[in-house]
Amino acid sequence: MKICVVGKGGREHALIRSLRESESSPEVFCFPGSEAIHELEGAGKVEAHDLDSLIAWMSENSIDLCVAGEESYLVTGEGLANRCQTAGIPCWGPPFTGAQMEASKEFAKEFMLRHKIPTGGATGCADFEEAQAAIAGNYPTVLKFDGLAAGKGVAVCPDKASADEFLDEVLVQRRFGDGRLLVEEFLEGPEISIFAAVSGPDYLILTPARDYKRIGEGDEGPNTGGMGAVASRQLADPELMKRIDEEIVKPTVAGLEKDELNYVGFLYFGLMLTKDGPKIIEYNCRFGDPECQAVMPLLSGDLATFCLEGAKGNLKPELLSFNEGWSVCCILASAGYPESSRAGDVISGLDAVDDARIYHAGTKKVGDDWATNGGRVLAVVAGGDTREEAVEKAHAEAAKVDFPGSQRRADIGRMHF
Repeated sequence: MKICVVGKGGREHALIRSLRESESSPEVFCFPGSEAIHELEGAGKVEAHDLDSLIAWMSENSIDLCVAGEESYLVTGEGLANRCQTAGIPCWGPPFTGAQMEASKEFAKEFMLRHKIPTGGATGCADFEEAQAAIAGNYPTVLKFDGLAAGKGVAVCPDKASADEFLDEVLVQRRFGDGRLLVEEFLEGPEISIFAAVSGPDYLILTPARDYKRIGEGDEGPNTGGMGAVASRQLADPELMKRIDEEIVKPTVAGLEKDELNYVGFLYFGLMLTKDGPKIIEYNCRFGDPECQAVMPLLSGDLATFCLEGAKGNLKPELLSFNEGWSVCCILASAGYPESSRAGDVISGLDAVDDARIYHAGTKKVGDDWATNGGRVLAVVAGGDTREEAVEKAHAEAAKVDFPGSQRRADIGRMHF
């Protein structure tokens, strides 16, 4: 079996390693990939530079399955999955219309309300004044850019000053490009990330996770793409998981079918566990990052065949099995992140890590050394039978790796339980 994974970050590194560890031993390629993905994981390079040339390359090289890692390709042009379908290549990823569940926060909110899925109230706005009127002095408030923003288009604003600053960035300066903005009700409670593998009307819930968005310990400072994650089947008790399934996952999949969105692939549910029960904050049409890096080591079996059969409309849960323990992912970010991003700092200590997995997100080769290439640089992931064991191991192994300006939260896995 030949598989092409589309993406280049730490999430794709984790997916590729799990696909290569599948019992079916597939040959894996990656576009656009990274030096680490190609060198460390042995993923073949794809001679392509855009969606057209990618589809042509996959056809010419008899690729059996395309796996969508990054969300952007799903809504580029006609959409990656749509182009794959036209070329006769099975794709583990939703078509353009289904990908709007992530690409448009307003589309997703309307979907939730239409199918009576528990969520917070929201108002769509086109400009600064309209958004201010929608907030109506109610703080804290949640502001979301309607389109894709690499996980950075959301702000929880405690007061008018912070809200006006974010509104100016999004609706005046157009930091994320053209698009509307959603003013959402502020929900309180612990968060949990639920992942489902969806193939039409069928789905399988994978290991849940919890990520840490803010740069500073104690959840202080600005939002990031994610500074770490913890994953375990024990994150939510069976009663809570049953409620999440019945009230959120099952009606979502039924809604996708009813609306004829032809959904195939991973579907992320970002949930808030409020005093009134679980409510959905957002959908993502792919695996979370860095949650994927925490979840993948807990999965075994034949992920490659599972995704191929699922892409063909035949979901086979029996191909996968799940470790009942814990996995903790610590992110090492570059100097200045998230406001700025420094590159070129040589990384030391990688060879000293011997009881954890290392996934590269923002690295490059400088001579014989690995160096930072901006943003979130590395994920160090370790597991254990208990949360405490996984936490201690992950932080001990992550502490072996260093580079100038390195940022790592020491409370990943320790708080919010």
